Amino acid sequence: ENTHGKRSKIKSANVMLRFAQPSLSEFMTQAEKVASDIDLDFLWEACPAEEFEFGTLAQEYFGHPPNPIEAAGALIRLHGSPMHFYKKGKGRYKAAPPEALKSALASADKKRLQAEQQARYIEQLTAFQLPTEFADKLAMILYKPDRNTLEVKAVEAACAATHLSPAHLLEKCGALPSTRDFHLNKFLFENFPRGTGFPEVNVEAHPELPLATVNAFSIDDASTTEIDDAFSIEKLPDGNWRIGIHIAAPALGIPLNSDIDTIAAQRLSTVYMPGDKITMLPDNVVQAFTLCADKVCPALSLYVQVNADTLLVTSSDSRIERLHIAANLRHDTLEPLFNEETLAADKLDYAYAPELKLLWDFANQLEAVRGKASDNSTQQIDYTFAIENDRVTIGHRVRGAPIDKVVSELMILANSTWGKLLDDNDVAGIYRTQNNGKVKMSTVAAPHQGLGVAHYAWSSSPLRRYIDLVNQRQLISVLSGAAPAYAQNDLALHTILRDFDTAYTTYNEFQRNMERYWCLRWLQQEKISTLPALLLRENLVKIGDIPLVGRVPSIPELPANTRVTLEMGEIDLLDLNFNARFVAQLDVPE
Repeated sequence: ENTHGKRSKIKSANVMLRFAQPSLSEFMTQAEKVASDIDLDFLWEACPAEEFEFGTLAQEYFGHPPNPIEAAGALIRLHGSPMHFYKKGKGRYKAAPPEALKSALASADKKRLQAEQQARYIEQLTAFQLPTEFADKLAMILYKPDRNTLEVKAVEAACAATHLSPAHLLEKCGALPSTRDFHLNKFLFENFPRGTGFPEVNVEAHPELPLATVNAFSIDDASTTEIDDAFSIEKLPDGNWRIGIHIAAPALGIPLNSDIDTIAAQRLSTVYMPGDKITMLPDNVVQAFTLCADKVCPALSLYVQVNADTLLVTSSDSRIERLHIAANLRHDTLEPLFNEETLAADKLDYAYAPELKLLWDFANQLEAVRGKASDNSTQQIDYTFAIENDRVTIGHRVRGAPIDKVVSELMILANSTWGKLLDDNDVAGIYRTQNNGKVKMSTVAAPHQGLGVAHYAWSSSPLRRYIDLVNQRQLISVLSGAAPAYAQNDLALHTILRDFDTAYTTYNEFQRNMERYWCLRWLQQEKISTLPALLLRENLVKIGDIPLVGRVPSIPELPANTRVTLEMGEIDLLDLNFNARFVAQLDVPE
């Protein structure tokens, strides 16, 4: 019968001690008192080298035949000290060897100290103080927590106590002075573990190229340094036009498997974010091939002859050459001059106005030939972000504006023409295809239904995308008569395609997250309390004139495309979320 009154049948072979007095509860109390008084180290020293029975050791320790309470105390002490005594059978033990005991005791002491340290960490964290030991472990704790470490165990315990996420807890502890850096460093930790710098590399020399007779100009954003494309226009003796599309030619100085190629193959693309970027190629490589004004640059050029009356392409040819870049036109200064209003008014009183007007008319013809003429009833907006002194300016432009359409249509022409050139010459390439709405990369040529072209191979951004650099190598082999770098069905192409898809998806997601971050920063910066929003569906809204979408649970049931007023609440720059409250309905969609 145990101390709680429960009776059990016990085999006599399992009985260790027999006694009549005192009662069981008193017996256990007294036995445990005896056990606690036993000097553990002395007990271990008194052990024989071989196995022993607990009663024998009790007699040795007490110096006389033990009474039941003393025997039970010795047994409790032996059983409760597995580091000192190994259990070998019923009531039988063996003393741990000295080295094993020393190691076990050291381990136990280490665990004790760790538990004390963890408790100290938790106490500091719950008081929103950062332990000094955390300074060089923050990236691990935030981005790839190792749950076997004291630091992560302490953070998890403190998070449970404070009801905060690890990022919010550490922010309260002063460990995250910059919320922007929190998101950027997470991306770098996961994708650039060795940092974003480049080793020293040398650009390989390439053969002297023929000099083109034209002067070209580019159209880019003000912050663009990797200028991939430029254009030229030449009046032919027969009155028709020859329009040149010139693409920077880094493949001439980046042989397959060279040091620079290895870097580009690892990065696969330039990474973009508001106010910053991480280039695919080292700066000295970019500077060697970017189509910078007042330079003569190597280029892969596509020339198309265009009928002056119909603006239809009558013929084309491609060349590897050098050409002079006369100007780099920038969006911020060009767009106020070159837009739909100035074109409609026939205002051509700025540099390159006649050339841009011709390219605009040609771009519209290209778009119509593709069967993809603009639908002005569903205008989409492109947004731009400018960061200066930690302040953000968000601009917007209607997609399809002249400044965009000219470049995009000429790039589609180049990419489709060169995709066909690779296919016609049975040279391997990487194509971008679309069938039944799904866009994918492929090593097999196929139509891109969304663009309305039979071939489409990214080739127009070789300074910024590795796929374009790969395709440029193949195009150069066709034009020069050299053996292509990649054979048909080359496994390396499939590896590049797969790796690029993964990296490009990751980079684009990061860019979207950082744009969302700066939208939230803009709301804080402008101290906006109420603002209009467009209901997309259910309680999903697009905020004002910025590319920010989120859910507002308090919105009543309203038709899609209803404009509403919202009151902004808390903004969370770590979770990239905001709280808002429905205030009023502004209109009813037709």
